[in-house]
Amino acid sequence: MVKESIEEGQLSSPLIVADKPCENGCSGDGHEGMGGSSATSVLVLSTLIAVCGSYVFGTAVGYSSPTESGIMDELGLSLAEYSLFGSILTIGAMLGAIVSGRIADLIGRRGAMGFSEVFCIMGWLAVVFSKDAWWLDFGRLSIGCGMGLLSYVVPVYIAEITPKNLRGGFTTVHQLMICCGSSITFLLGTLVNWRILALIGTIPCLIQIVGLPFIPESPRWLARSGRWQDCEDALQRLRGEGAIISQEAAEIKDYSETLQRLSEATILDLFQWTYARSLIVGVGLMVLQQFGGVNAIVFYASAIFVSAGFSGRVGSIAMVAVQIPMTTLGTILMDKSGRRPLLLASAAGTCLGCFFVGISFLLQGLQGWKELGPIFALLGVLIYDGAFSLGMGGIPWVIMSEIFPINMKGSAGSLVTLVSWLGSWIISYAFNFLMKWSSAGTFFIFSSICGITVLFVAKLVPETKGRTLEEIQASMNPLSTKDIHSIS
Repeated sequence: MVKESIEEGQLSSPLIVADKPCENGCSGDGHEGMGGSSATSVLVLSTLIAVCGSYVFGTAVGYSSPTESGIMDELGLSLAEYSLFGSILTIGAMLGAIVSGRIADLIGRRGAMGFSEVFCIMGWLAVVFSKDAWWLDFGRLSIGCGMGLLSYVVPVYIAEITPKNLRGGFTTVHQLMICCGSSITFLLGTLVNWRILALIGTIPCLIQIVGLPFIPESPRWLARSGRWQDCEDALQRLRGEGAIISQEAAEIKDYSETLQRLSEATILDLFQWTYARSLIVGVGLMVLQQFGGVNAIVFYASAIFVSAGFSGRVGSIAMVAVQIPMTTLGTILMDKSGRRPLLLASAAGTCLGCFFVGISFLLQGLQGWKELGPIFALLGVLIYDGAFSLGMGGIPWVIMSEIFPINMKGSAGSLVTLVSWLGSWIISYAFNFLMKWSSAGTFFIFSSICGITVLFVAKLVPETKGRTLEEIQASMNPLSTKDIHSIS
């Protein structure tokens, strides 16, 4: 056993149990009850309950756009006051991100999801009953805190409960539900009052809170907490009553026992050479995702569509028509084509989309070419939107949930999620200044960053398709005896 080898002063056996020949009806890839596991009803239910949090995320993002005129007219807000209401969501998300990993480690993945929904419900109700800007901002900040927690714990929980052959597609449902929540909220916002829309926002929160007691806790979190029997029980429920879970359970237990010999990890422990590759990949993908211009495209889409001769509403519907199918396609392809090919195609597409938008601004100043500007603008936005939805929107969160070992996942998750929200705020704040400097230059910069993303993925991002979390983490973060003794 690994534990015995460590006590002898060396890792004479690998952390990962070697594949065994398929016998007694095990799955075709040699991993009993895990490599070729099917989607059981408990696994599907657990994922659906978890992604209710993703839907909440989407409703919060999609709420401010269709309600702007209604809230400003009824409460008499200035444009600056409403801008604060919209942007304070990101500040709340950063606050939630800072503590997300620690909370998820202390009270479990289910507990963290329930805890976050308390903030979301409180925030939505504050918006519903608000009489002035202060209550609006408080509600939006509270929703943001819950969002920051959910953006970390939902993909981590799904990654930890799914078998390796299904993990990518199931985890990407997180991004699909964000997309659905944002799109549906935008469409509903054109039909109902802003207070009613905020009240509707509490529905997925309540569904998740009611559903959490009926789904199992993450087996890997239970193993980390030393609750071996609960770990096996949860794993059996997730894989089905007739599934053979012995090898998967042993692998989780062996790896957890090894990591338990390390002292409690802090955020500073992340900056050791052992975790360098995981940290570079996790943080790098989030930085490139945000600085590739996603918020700029989303926030400026209406103006671009207007310049292209379309109404803002028609343009938004066109984006939804592209976004949801492409996100769904990415979900389907995740465990077939792999993470890296989708990321490469997605980053290349966003690079092309930003380049076309930049060209559209250049053409506006050229006589005889102005009529082509709107075509390039429309084409660029839709290409970017579709390509981002295919991979760059969801896969960085999938990989973040896969590459960090369980003892570092809390600290790493908090850091990576904070970096994502900080990048989102920076781009949102700086975008108008960049556009005053040079509209075309701004989008050419975004295009260049997307091009760098292609190189980053090709050189550094590992393919995690078809590998267990323990296999991924052991290959990226090798635990040597020296590392163990230096930390413990």
